[in-house]
Amino acid sequence: MSNEKKALVPLPFISSSKTRSGRVELEGYQVAIISVVSGLIAWQFLSDFIIANSLFLASPTQVVEALVSLSLSGELWAHVKTSAFEFILGYAIAAVIGISTGLLIATSPFWKSWLQPWISGLYATPTVALGPLFILWLGIGIWSKVLVVVLLVVFAVTINTEAGIRSTSERYLEMMRCFGATQRQLFLKVSLPSATPFILAGLKLGIGRGLIGVVVAELFGSRLGLGRLIGASADSFNMPELFAAVAILAASGILMNSAFSNLETRLVPWTKD
Repeated sequence: MSNEKKALVPLPFISSSKTRSGRVELEGYQVAIISVVSGLIAWQFLSDFIIANSLFLASPTQVVEALVSLSLSGELWAHVKTSAFEFILGYAIAAVIGISTGLLIATSPFWKSWLQPWISGLYATPTVALGPLFILWLGIGIWSKVLVVVLLVVFAVTINTEAGIRSTSERYLEMMRCFGATQRQLFLKVSLPSATPFILAGLKLGIGRGLIGVVVAELFGSRLGLGRLIGASADSFNMPELFAAVAILAASGILMNSAFSNLETRLVPWTKD
């Protein structure tokens, strides 16, 4: 009989690490999974034993049943595709405009003075309240929703981009100038890398704002979309379908934020501990 001990291979979900004091620490994603599972259990308990009325609160199992039913009927995919297209198009337009405008006002005093009043005024304007006006101008097609998404996302990206460029260390710039760097090299080698974490932060902020914009714009008037599904479900007091649409939006936000966090780790690893 061999005296050699077999190596134990830890399961991915329960893998952990020990600190110097001997305490076991879970990985970040494990804590996130435990948090979500705990929340779902608490939600199920609350809906089954505390409120116990699906008219006011649908349970997670009812939401899953609603998702399956909507998926099998094909209704869910039509709503998801419409909202996804509106969000992606509006978000992409806002990202391009926001980054370009942020770079422009950060590097040009003239354009900063020219554009700053408009940016400050429009950023403080309740864009969501202008949804009916956009529908009046552009109809209930996708472009009225895209415009709402653009206006909700673009200012977060613009402001963060400008802040990132202006936060560039003067010491780094002076050092590069001493080595004969051109303005183009200063921008590409120093200013842009320094601003990248800020730009990514603005884009991450824009995810939640963009999703809100899609839903609110669709509530004002649309033929399809998750906002339309939420509105129709609320009108008919169908809480499982309403929570199903909300769950899809929440899951989309979580996935996109996780994707940006991974992108940030790859692009700006020096910002991580």
